[in-house]
Amino acid sequence: MRTTRLLLPLAAAIALAACGQQDGAPANTADAPAASAPAQPSGEAMAETQDTAQAIAGVSGTYVLDPHHTDVVAQWSHFGFSHPVAHFGQVEGRIVYDADNVSASSVEVTLPLAGLNSHVSEFDDHLRSADFFDAAKYPNATFKSTSVESAGTNKLKVTGDLTIKDITKPVVLDVTINKFGEQPMVKRAAAGFDAVAQIKRSDFGVGAYAPNVSDEVELRITTEAVVAEDAAAPAAATAQ
Repeated sequence: MRTTRLLLPLAAAIALAACGQQDGAPANTADAPAASAPAQPSGEAMAETQDTAQAIAGVSGTYVLDPHHTDVVAQWSHFGFSHPVAHFGQVEGRIVYDADNVSASSVEVTLPLAGLNSHVSEFDDHLRSADFFDAAKYPNATFKSTSVESAGTNKLKVTGDLTIKDITKPVVLDVTINKFGEQPMVKRAAAGFDAVAQIKRSDFGVGAYAPNVSDEVELRITTEAVVAEDAAAPAAATAQ
């Protein structure tokens, strides 16, 4: 019995010492789980990143706008409550793109007001009335570039004259080159672009109800164009 009483404190001391050694000892790296290495992107993801980083190879040629895949969207503020839009379709035009000398490129576009569509027929009639576009007298709006400049990778700055109701003002389009390549449906070389611009309605005689209906209008443009049948076929297009 006496021996047992002596052994109990000794056992407790050994246990406490072992706990202290365990707390202070470095972790056993053999038993600890290995730190996971940072995940490496898959080959497909790396290729996609590289493709995105590379510039799209522009293909020189004269391209005709495809009205079925071209849309000009105007958006404005209505008393600050909403931001309605109107679409300008039935767009006609040509893009001359010179890959070797971008400044020699040009754009000419006609926007028939017959193609205006806000998805509200009464509003469309009002927009075409003399209060706004006076479409009976001025059936078309037009844009003709005066300069084209490179603005970085797959970016262009296109400055031109926008004419509405026989009033012409300069407008700058910030353009993104989407793609050059063969359009698989028509089997012809094609080019695709997006662009944005800001204008003031009052500059073109369509400023009714400003400023409650904002004078400032944002234009968003997307277009697909195929090489003109009457133009020499450009070299085979490749999208990098």
